[in-house]
Formats: sequence, C-alpha cells, structure tokens
Amino acid sequence: SVFAYEGHQGPGEGIMKNEGEMRKGEEEGQEKEEDEDYDSPPERQIVVGICSMMKKSKSKPMTQILERLCKFEYITVVIFPEEVILNEPVDKWPLCDCLVSFHSKGFPLDKAVEYANLRNPLLINDLNMQYYIQDRREVYRILQEEGIDLPRYAVLTRDPDRPEECNLVEGEDHVEVNGEVFPKPFVEKPVCAEDHNVYIYYPTSAGGGSQRLFRKIGSRSSVYSPESCVRKTGSYIYEEFMPTDGTDVKVYTVGPDYAHAEARKSPALDGKVERDSEGKEIRYPVMLTAMEKLVARKVCLAFKQTVCGFDLLRANGHSFVCDVNGFSFVKNSMKYYDDCAKVLGNMVMRELAPQFHIPWSIPMEAEDIPIVPTTSGTMMELRCVIAIIRHGDRTPKQKMKMEVRHPLFFELFEKYGGYKSGKLKLKKPKQLQEVLDIARLLLAELGQHTDCEIEEKKGKLEQLKTVLEM
Repeated sequence: SVFAYEGHQGPGEGIMKNEGEMRKGEEEGQEKEEDEDYDSPPERQIVVGICSMMKKSKSKPMTQILERLCKFEYITVVIFPEEVILNEPVDKWPLCDCLVSFHSKGFPLDKAVEYANLRNPLLINDLNMQYYIQDRREVYRILQEEGIDLPRYAVLTRDPDRPEECNLVEGEDHVEVNGEVFPKPFVEKPVCAEDHNVYIYYPTSAGGGSQRLFRKIGSRSSVYSPESCVRKTGSYIYEEFMPTDGTDVKVYTVGPDYAHAEARKSPALDGKVERDSEGKEIRYPVMLTAMEKLVARKVCLAFKQTVCGFDLLRANGHSFVCDVNGFSFVKNSMKYYDDCAKVLGNMVMRELAPQFHIPWSIPMEAEDIPIVPTTSGTMMELRCVIAIIRHGDRTPKQKMKMEVRHPLFFELFEKYGGYKSGKLKLKKPKQLQEVLDIARLLLAELGQHTDCEIEEKKGKLEQLKTVLEM
C-alpha cells in the first residue's frame, strides 16, 4: 500500500502501516521496540520515500510503478506531500531508507540535497548531479568526457552586463561562434535545459527562416518563422543539424542494464503532433543497437541517475545523444511498468535487505508465459522458432576393406613407419602408386600360377587395382 504522510509529528510519532506491519520513524541508532499487539515478523519494512512535485508523484506512470513496487513484501512507499516539501524544514520531512527524488519546475532541489545529507538514505537518483542536468553546457561537457558521441557544438555565453562582448559573427548562411563555423541548417539551444525554445535555422537555398520548437501545446510542438537571424540576447549552444529519418529516439533507463526505447515524429519536421484515437502522442517501438545500449549504460552511470531519460538522433548510420532529461518514466507501457518496478524493487532489496537482516536474494523467476489477445480470444504467443539446419548434400565416402597377408604389403608398412604407430596412412600419389604396383604384381602372378601362395582374394586385388587406377 502507498501512503501519503499525514501531519507533522516529531520522530517516533509518524506511523505508516503496511498489511499489519508497522514502522515507527525512529531516530538513527534508536532500537525498534516490538509492539506486542502485532503478530509481525522481526524484520521491519524498508521505506521508500517519493519526494517530488505532486504533478509528478501522482502521475499515472508513477502510480502504476508504485503499486507494483508495493507488492515487494518488505517495501513500504511513502509519498512526501508537496506542501511539506515546499513549506516544512527538512527535519520535519518523513523518514525513509531509500529516496526517489528529482527536480522539476518549482521543486526545491536545495532542500532535497539538505534532507539527503541529514538522513543519508539510499539515493535512486543522485541529487547533486541534477544541478548539472539543468545546464546544457554541463550535460554536453559530461557526455564529451564520457566519450559519448554528440553533435559538433560551440557554446556562446553572453554576459548580461556586457551584451556587446560576444564571440558571434553572423553571416547570411552561417554563424561563427568562438571561431567555429556552423553553416545552416544549425540548431540554437538555450543553455538552460528548462528552456525548451530550441530554434533551427534554414539556409537560403531552402527558403531561409527558422523552425521554433517548444514544449507541446495541444497539437503543435514547433512553428515556422520567417526570421533568419539568431537571437541576440541570452546564452546558447550552437550545434550542427543532424539529418535523421524524421524521428527522435527517446531512451528510458532503469539502472545501467535496462533501457526502453521508442521513437516519435521529430518536432523539427512540421510541428504537427501525431496523436492516436485517445489523443496520446504516437510512439513507435525501437530496438536499440548494441552500441546504443552501451551509450544508455554510460549516460545512466555518468549522470548517476538510475531512472534517466535521454534523446538519441540516428543520423548517417550513427547515433548521437542530443539531450539528457534525468528522471523520466515511459508513458502507457504496462511491460515497462512491470519491468521498472521489478528492477527498482530488486535494487532496493539488494542494497538494504542485509542491514535490516531481511533474508533475501534476487528471485530467479521463470519468464511469464506470453498470452496475447487475438481475434479468437486470448492465446499463447509464439515468441520464436529456432531451427538448426545443415545441408544434406554429401558425397558418400568411397571405401573398400581388404585383408592382406603378402610380405610385399608388410614391407611397404615398414618402409613408411607403420610399426612405430601401429597404423599407416598413405596419401601421396607416389605411395598409392606403390600399392597399385603390388596389386598388379600379385595379379600377374595369380594369372600365371593358380597354385601359388598368394592368400589375397583375386576379386579384392582387382577391386583395389581398379580403384587406384581411377
């Protein structure tokens, strides 16, 4: 069960129950006294705190994932109310053993950092790194340090007090930033990652003007403008435009080893948002390449964000990271909700179960049987067919067996060292010729004397002769 935190009790008073088990918020080091009224096991619950703006903590994806997370026997979830986060000092915030906290508009990140320093919970997403994620310059710097491919770019930092001191030279079909030239089309992004007003400038050969991208409003995500000149106030990143197939790939990690990816129509195309019959933006399933999975791992670890969304551009047979958004869930994917809760729950248990003396190891569970709805009711889905195939076009081996007793054969056997290993292989034409010579000689003798002491069968010798002559 999921609990919102009620009231502002001091430590030891805020009680959060979970299916007949309870946890009292005790100060560190204070021993938990077993309540005799409860027939509960000695292990106490691991409390996972959700500290974010209400719009995020009560969103459908978060609700779906938390419902699944609560199915872990020893995990209790506590959602920090927004008014507590905004108005209460951090020592009055609920206690937790593991903290899921992330910045969004209006969130007091400084207080969350202060809380983490005070209570020292296990952090699912590092809080200090979330300051960097808000600055595109820092994001690009970290990506570059990690050796992750990103578009060629330059940073134009303007001092608001001295706007004229600016390393920007603008031509009709290019800009020069800090001496680096960007021919049109190029992209202009505000350095603040919270500012989604990204502009793309077109060359005169394509009619000039610019495409202005923004956070989705209704059916639009960008609009064309005849303005061809770059913005003259504020600091920006200028980067080369990457020619994709008209889609952006959104990647969502849950730890370094799990990533879900989907594509959506790029807002740079015509700015019209594709929506389905329910009004949701249409997303396309995407399989990540091995290289892209490695990039997802690197992004997750470099920014220390277990749950992390970032954008990939697939251009010229290559993938480039163009944005890292930090904490972000996939929308409308039951498979993702199941996987995400499972990965997070296992992570929390693996890290915290030992110190709470909870007997736990990662369950090795059989893959759920895939059942899918079809026109004739639900039935099992055939996941794959594995065929191991070998061609049957074989030349039969040409063999003959023959027992030999004549001294000439034994001399040959000795000549080529047959007695040393007890067997002999003769493959060279010269050696085979010697065998043929013996066969011919013996056949000649048999033809002259019917009573001679050749014990080999005549038919076998003739066969041997014929085969060798062939």
